Amino acid sequence: MDLLLVEDKDSFRRLLARALEGSAWSVRAVADPQEALRALEEAPSHVLVTDLRLPGMSGLELIRRARRLRPELRIVLMSAFGEPRDIVEAMRLGADDFLPKPFDLDAFLALLERLRALAGAPPPDPAEPWIAHGAAMRALDEALGRMAATDLPALFRGERGTGKARCARRLHALRHPAAPFLAVAAATLGPEGPDPERLRLLAGGSLYVAGLEHLAPGAVLPLARAMEGDSGRGIRWMAGLDEGATLPPDLARSFGPLEVRVPPLRERREELLPLARLLLERAARREGRGQPWLERAAERQLLDHRWPGNLRELAAAAERAVLFSDGPAIRAFPALGRDGGPVLCLPHPPVGTLEVQLRTVLRSAEGELLRKALVDADGDLPRAAEALGLTPRSLGQRLRDHGIPLEDGEAPPGNCP
Repeated sequence: MDLLLVEDKDSFRRLLARALEGSAWSVRAVADPQEALRALEEAPSHVLVTDLRLPGMSGLELIRRARRLRPELRIVLMSAFGEPRDIVEAMRLGADDFLPKPFDLDAFLALLERLRALAGAPPPDPAEPWIAHGAAMRALDEALGRMAATDLPALFRGERGTGKARCARRLHALRHPAAPFLAVAAATLGPEGPDPERLRLLAGGSLYVAGLEHLAPGAVLPLARAMEGDSGRGIRWMAGLDEGATLPPDLARSFGPLEVRVPPLRERREELLPLARLLLERAARREGRGQPWLERAAERQLLDHRWPGNLRELAAAAERAVLFSDGPAIRAFPALGRDGGPVLCLPHPPVGTLEVQLRTVLRSAEGELLRKALVDADGDLPRAAEALGLTPRSLGQRLRDHGIPLEDGEAPPGNCP
């Protein structure tokens, strides 16, 4: 993993860099905060460690600008002169921790190890909306509350795209919201099973295995053994399984204790309008537009539509409604009428050299194409991989690189439908 160290005192900067030699960290060490920002523009880092007092710019200002460039960045602020108000401001800006100088190198390395786990497997946002108005979702919510009192493996069964991964994130947040959380697609697991290094980093956190119906026969025993191994016993395991699919006996024993059914959208009609409003708000925010609102005709169109079991069609309808509306009022949902053609929309890259901007645009385009392939394949990872000319494991890695969840139907929509 990549670490960017910003410290203007040469001797201390060299000391910290030497302490990380031979570790899992690839270190870029600089003295100038402007140089640090240029480094972040050129290439991402997983963790930023910065002093508070720097030449030409405070550590707090560096944190503010760095988070604009790389919102996913994990940050540590260090200082011998940190006032409580500075620490509070750093945390408000998104810093993960504060180290008062002088500090013990072992404590520094232990903190980085924790951040390495969180950078590789960030916990879900505990404020992610959870809508449970109808009887089916209220029953599910009550079941998740009971499950949260245990660390037993949990199995979420339901039709593709009903939100099994969302339920896993909800359960994780109820159990231990600040711990690492990782989702992997069962189709990407080979005969060697889950990566032992990832399991070690997930200690105390959760691992969600999406699409167990796609697990290769040769990966069944390795997965079961990983769950029972030393690293596996320190992890809360969760998995998603398609409605009607069956588990091999070895995994049925592992995931047997806790199983819950996730209701399809057609059984959640009480939540259609709240879900639509939430998805419309997200789509408008991505487009830099104000709060949208539904006119009665659009509400009737949603309620009269014969919805399938998943949320994917509703998300696409919301995206296109915002795209083709000429103001905050949503009068109709073009996607439900199948009029209009799909377009590829990309965010404008941050200001920088042409080469840097082109790299940013190319990466954005790759993410959009991956999302579209996943949607076109109805969330079926192996089918999407085949359409793209990739292996399921290669596609899974690319999705992880773009921060796209691997659960079918859970990939966040892009800038356009």
